[in-house]
Amino acid sequence: MYDFAVVGVGPAGARFAREAAATGHDVIAFEKGTIGTPLACSGHVSTDIWEYVPDGAVTDLRQNTIYGARFHVGGPQTDPHPFYNREAVSNVIDRVDLDRTLATAARSCGADIREEHTVTNIDERHDRVTLTVSHSGDKETFRARMVAGCDGPVSRVRRQAGLPEPDELLHGVLAFDSTPDTADFVDVHLTAPEFFAWRIPRGEAGVEYGLAAPPNESVSALFDRLTDAYDVETEQFCSGAIPIGPPSRVHTRRVFLIGDAAAQTKPFTGGGILYGMTAADAAVATIDPDDPATLRDYDRAWREELANEIELGHWIRRAYSLPPTVQRAGLRALSGEIAVHMDRPTSLFSRDQLRALVGR
Repeated sequence: MYDFAVVGVGPAGARFAREAAATGHDVIAFEKGTIGTPLACSGHVSTDIWEYVPDGAVTDLRQNTIYGARFHVGGPQTDPHPFYNREAVSNVIDRVDLDRTLATAARSCGADIREEHTVTNIDERHDRVTLTVSHSGDKETFRARMVAGCDGPVSRVRRQAGLPEPDELLHGVLAFDSTPDTADFVDVHLTAPEFFAWRIPRGEAGVEYGLAAPPNESVSALFDRLTDAYDVETEQFCSGAIPIGPPSRVHTRRVFLIGDAAAQTKPFTGGGILYGMTAADAAVATIDPDDPATLRDYDRAWREELANEIELGHWIRRAYSLPPTVQRAGLRALSGEIAVHMDRPTSLFSRDQLRALVGR
């Protein structure tokens, strides 16, 4: 009988496994494939990422340092509206190696991490959860006091536990050009319906191109339009769902969700790495595997930490659908030096941001 069984070893699952094991809990974690693959999201993250990885990992993981973004209402030939800071605002990282680094850290704290293990069923009882796991054609059963569903936007754990779905699922795609680019600005294009497209320089690793849009849109055609406008050929095409809008309930009696499974993501970018690991820490701090009532404490804790950021993120996203003339006027008025944290939209109202606006 394990204290926690973790389903999915992405950043949120690995972080929870590491911290729970470090506090003395017996933790087993299952990843249905090889950790880090297939690549499913961008590697553009805030500098806060380094608070969650082992010391010394920066050198191996960081591919480029970013100081700002150029926003375009149209394609790459349209006028850019730059937003920047004199200090680094974000990093581009090796996204695959991040997952592997976090999983290694979890193992070093005592978590039992098992790759190529697919959880096919969970049976929740009053005092335990039994998991059926497939591996190399065989099936095994495991028992745990609680199960952490960290298995992504189309979570099997969420579905089998009968928990509600996220408000919506966007369709995201990205691919890469291998030509090195050490530029320190990303480009954002407000050309994808209800969302945006992007170009991210990754240093010697090349350039990432991507976009997201509602599932009824032809994202492949939109992506071709983006890369044609940049006149590039890309490779390693990746596609996946992006959950937006956390459901009203993310736990049962002995099952709880973290990360993309709980739609703990930024509505205005779709990113969820930092939000998921923030929620993982909240889970470790509040959940006692012997006391199901503490799951309510977890739900309160992560919402207190992230709910305002997510709500304001929804308002920011609405600006992506404004008429182009309004978008241009707003971008012209606000562009320049800023002091906004890319993971915390509430920093739009911070004292530092006010100083940046007044000092122009």
